[in-house]
Amino acid sequence: MLNRSEELKKYLIPGKHVHLVGIGGVSMRPLGLVLKDMGLLVTGSDMNSSVSTDELISKGIHVAIGHEAANVGGADCVIRTAAAHNDNPEIAAARSMGIPTFERAQAWGVIMQSYKNAVCISGTHGKTTTTSMVTHILMEAEFDPTVMIGGYLPLLRAGHRVGSGDTIVLESCEYCDSFLNFYPTLSVILNIEADHLDYFKDLADVQKSFRAFAQLSTGGILANGDDPNVCKALENMDYVSFGFQPNNRITAVNICPDWRHLDVICDGKFYCHLDLNVLGRHNALNALAAAGTAWMLSVPGEAVSGGLATFTGAERRMQFKGKCGGADIYDDYAHHPDELAATIEAVRFMNYQRIVVAFQPHTYTRTKALFYDFVRELKKPDVVVLAEIYAARERNTVGISSVDLANAIPGAIYCATLPQVTQCLKEIARPGDVILTIGAGDIFRAGEALLD
Repeated sequence: MLNRSEELKKYLIPGKHVHLVGIGGVSMRPLGLVLKDMGLLVTGSDMNSSVSTDELISKGIHVAIGHEAANVGGADCVIRTAAAHNDNPEIAAARSMGIPTFERAQAWGVIMQSYKNAVCISGTHGKTTTTSMVTHILMEAEFDPTVMIGGYLPLLRAGHRVGSGDTIVLESCEYCDSFLNFYPTLSVILNIEADHLDYFKDLADVQKSFRAFAQLSTGGILANGDDPNVCKALENMDYVSFGFQPNNRITAVNICPDWRHLDVICDGKFYCHLDLNVLGRHNALNALAAAGTAWMLSVPGEAVSGGLATFTGAERRMQFKGKCGGADIYDDYAHHPDELAATIEAVRFMNYQRIVVAFQPHTYTRTKALFYDFVRELKKPDVVVLAEIYAARERNTVGISSVDLANAIPGAIYCATLPQVTQCLKEIARPGDVILTIGAGDIFRAGEALLD
């Protein structure tokens, strides 16, 4: 992907009309709102109406439902989501009319250049949670940050914030090398796994992308020293390491069994104590990364303690939804085998009689590439209900279905539709259960329908 930030800069100024294709997406929606706050005329389109498009409309942004060539009329430039390709009617129309077209990540890259501190948080897992944690810390420290998160944070009542301080914090995704359009002063790498294999060739290709991202940083790199894939990607590079192994520059001691209480040590000295409201080793590691980020920004340790004490999770990250049939219902965004493992492990500390997982795989290529890893993790819950694969940006060219997963997992129940998932969960639920709706698609609707 070419970095065209200098060309784009002349369009991202007050009074210009920018049209966003796929404006309802998790990072397109906040981009539209930030650009509107900057004084631009913003319009957009999305394939379907949603809570996101409703919010944009309520803020005065015209959103067309469906992609049509006429939607780009009058725009000075077009910004598109990664899922909108050149055969999209609006992209094709813009190109034929000579309207310049840019990528979403390029726009964020332009925006962040005006900040003294541009903190870009990356990783295969944990980006939303860690970005949210850093936001809590910086708000507690009165940094007045600008924020872009790929989810909803209750503290902000949104997934973004436009501040007047000199710090911007962005969730930074590797898909299609999009984070290579950024200008970080601090690059944070939480972990690296083989993912997005519809774009990357293999794990080595993913590591190459993260290395290039780290090299963009002008002020420092914070990376997971416990993750061998990260260490391999950053070989012979200078970075600050964090992790639970004692050889890291940022580590933790006095960790309680459920990982909710720990002391953070930076360069051998006590920095802060953390009392977390989120469970699991993975969230403790996310908190350690957030604390390390704060330390590198010279945030006082007490602001880290205070900020994380108020963090109860981002939307769709082990989010409690309610009760049905005596069972507690939670929703989680996990869509990679390692994320599944972390969520299930964390729930075991909650002492439920049974763990019931309703899982919706996300994309055909990911399901095909990581099939046996999914099978391994989905054998761990007491009951597994499988929804059909959520296609997202893909077509099923690899010939795979959730039926294949169900056939490989003893006792698994396959449901072709979400209403069938809801009915199945209703029949299964009993007192003492925890029901987890898990996936990056729309599986949460099955849980919400169960509550209704």
